[in-house]
Amino acid sequence: MAIATNLGFPRLGANRELKRAIESYWAGKIDENALLRTGAIIRRDNWLVQQKAGITHVPSNDFSLYDQVLDTTAMLGAIPERFGHEGGLVSLDTYFAMARGTVGDDETPSVPAMDMTKWFDTNYHYIVPELEAGMKFKLSSTKILDEFVEAREMGILTRPVLLGPVTFLMLCKTREPKLDPLAMMESILPVYEIVLKQLAAEGAEWIQVDEPMLGMDLDDRERSAFGLAFARLSSASSSLKLLATIYFGDLRDNLRATLALQVAGIHIDLVRGPEQLDEVMAKLPPNMVLSIGLVDGRNIWKTDLTQATALATKAVSTLSSERVMIGPSCSLLHCPVDLNLETGLDAEMRSWMSFAKQKVREIAVIAAVAGTRGVGAGALLAENAAAMESRRSSRRIHNPLVEDRAASVTPEMYGRTSPYEERQPLQKQSLKLPQLPTTTIGSFPQTPEIRKARASLRSGQMSPTAYQRFLKKEIEAVVRFQEEIGLDVLVHGEAERNDMVEYFGEQLEGYISTTNGWVQSFGTRAVKPPIIFGDISRPEPMTVKWAAYAQSLTDKPVKGMLTGPITMLEWSFVRDDQPRSDTCRQLALAIRDEVLDLEKSGIRIIQVDEPAMREGLPLRRADWAGYLAWAVECFKLTVAGVTDRTQIHTHMCYADFNDIIESIGEMDADVISMEASRSGMELLSAFGEYRYPNQIGPGVYDIHSPRLPSADEMKDLLVKALDVLGADQVWVNPDCGLKTQSWEEVRVSLGNMVDAARSLR
Repeated sequence: MAIATNLGFPRLGANRELKRAIESYWAGKIDENALLRTGAIIRRDNWLVQQKAGITHVPSNDFSLYDQVLDTTAMLGAIPERFGHEGGLVSLDTYFAMARGTVGDDETPSVPAMDMTKWFDTNYHYIVPELEAGMKFKLSSTKILDEFVEAREMGILTRPVLLGPVTFLMLCKTREPKLDPLAMMESILPVYEIVLKQLAAEGAEWIQVDEPMLGMDLDDRERSAFGLAFARLSSASSSLKLLATIYFGDLRDNLRATLALQVAGIHIDLVRGPEQLDEVMAKLPPNMVLSIGLVDGRNIWKTDLTQATALATKAVSTLSSERVMIGPSCSLLHCPVDLNLETGLDAEMRSWMSFAKQKVREIAVIAAVAGTRGVGAGALLAENAAAMESRRSSRRIHNPLVEDRAASVTPEMYGRTSPYEERQPLQKQSLKLPQLPTTTIGSFPQTPEIRKARASLRSGQMSPTAYQRFLKKEIEAVVRFQEEIGLDVLVHGEAERNDMVEYFGEQLEGYISTTNGWVQSFGTRAVKPPIIFGDISRPEPMTVKWAAYAQSLTDKPVKGMLTGPITMLEWSFVRDDQPRSDTCRQLALAIRDEVLDLEKSGIRIIQVDEPAMREGLPLRRADWAGYLAWAVECFKLTVAGVTDRTQIHTHMCYADFNDIIESIGEMDADVISMEASRSGMELLSAFGEYRYPNQIGPGVYDIHSPRLPSADEMKDLLVKALDVLGADQVWVNPDCGLKTQSWEEVRVSLGNMVDAARSLR
């Protein structure tokens, strides 16, 4: 049989045990030993699940207390000077400080966190490594070795996972413009070599070296860097076999360089790039193993075993079973843990799905069937084929009315009545806002009381009427607070919302939600993506009642808050039986209905958030134009029906927007707010060079850090913004929603933000 393998497993635990343990550690409720014990329990359970499912190559070092890129930073000792690391092993507190920053006190200044951005085109965020001139690299973490030994003592010989040196360096940022990350290759490779020698000494056989950058556009110098790196890594120990792992895309023009690497095997993603299999097999060196990703590591649909086993059998027939590994397309980090926990889903819907625990079993089955050419697997394949046919033919999926509406969209529906330069004076006259208007991104703290009330409603302990009264009280408190501190444009606080995507998914036809389908977004932040299984429509208004109620409490403008179609698409588990652009257009029409109803109710500012706009961009530049065309169209379709006096906002965060600045301009939002504080307003250079004509709210403080910035610090950032933008263009806001902050943090930070804006007016 072919070799069944996995690239990584979810790390938060089936019930988010790690999230709770880490946050308890941050709060001082448990000590470091208790936190590490929780991690050890999760790792043990993950290894045993995979071993029991039939996985031969079980990964280790795929677990992390925060982020695998941050783990690599710690391993290399690449600690920025401001964190005060004085050598030796990186402490847990230093590790978390790099991710979150520090608060500081009267004697010790606060320290800002490192940047955070999206991991390729996923909704997972990584902590961006910072390279400094003269930085010395030294092995500063034993995590990878410790976890390998930990599994070995359980009787499981794992395949340790390393983030490859070239991908690591290409993900880095530098504060000095002339500092070239790839020039530091010779400095970091000795640390990698030490790690490989240590693993070999402990009995490791295979090492998984993740190099997803090989699926990106590269120049000749970058391609040659991979060859140089793997030549060094392969010579570190003659007993180790290296598997170069490429995922999220296909190799294309990087195929030749990849097959020339000094490795024992390569992994390719056949979910994203199925067409590359024949060419890879034809050119694969005779001594190289091929790992093929046949199970989707980024979605929750059951694998079509008929199709997957056909590809696996083809590979085995061509190369032999000893040279073929069967695995997921990428790490299963991006999937929920266990479908068996979803007892609320009906049997038909469950029969269509597969979570991480089920996917490793699918991998093992495909490997076994490929090796035996289906002998003894007839019943299993027949059951899977029945599930595939059930999903294809189900009446729950197709709604002719929705499909007809999407087909009848006209070009006029994509454009505002007037250009921005004509809308802007009308909005200024209508809204009467001061220069540098202050606002927030939308959400306010989701307190224990709010979560308790929501849980009580679900359990039946609180009646719908009592819950409505509770929400009105929360909304009024948020409105009064905003009036008290002097914000100019208010929000209702979103107390009724569990998540910016899930909340809408629960109210749209064509969606279904899970109860425990949690996926890590960053650190301890987990999201529960809803599932798009069919055609999408809006049965009734979703937010109008709460926005209108908040507006009735104040004379100041209240923003209506919606999640845009691209983000709804990207942050959901999406149906895979039609083009994503078709699904996005259905979403745009559903949300358009909500936009128009908000306007009819008297809401004069409507924010349609699109933080996933950049995330959805294909990894290869050749594929960008098609995506950007339909993504921009879908946003415009969502908002273009309003009058000129209604001001449309959007929000984006944690991504590099330089490459798509023109498309952002084409979206024609009246105001765009975005994350900018962690990078010190660096991203605004693109808006200045492009001469972005509309208004911008660059975030002036990082809501994901526990540190509380002063008014002077925010004022300094605003001054930087005003060096690039005109004073009439700039709004003042945090860099993201306040949902995860405490009220104590919000009161101080927002108060300082208002003071900073007033001091500059």
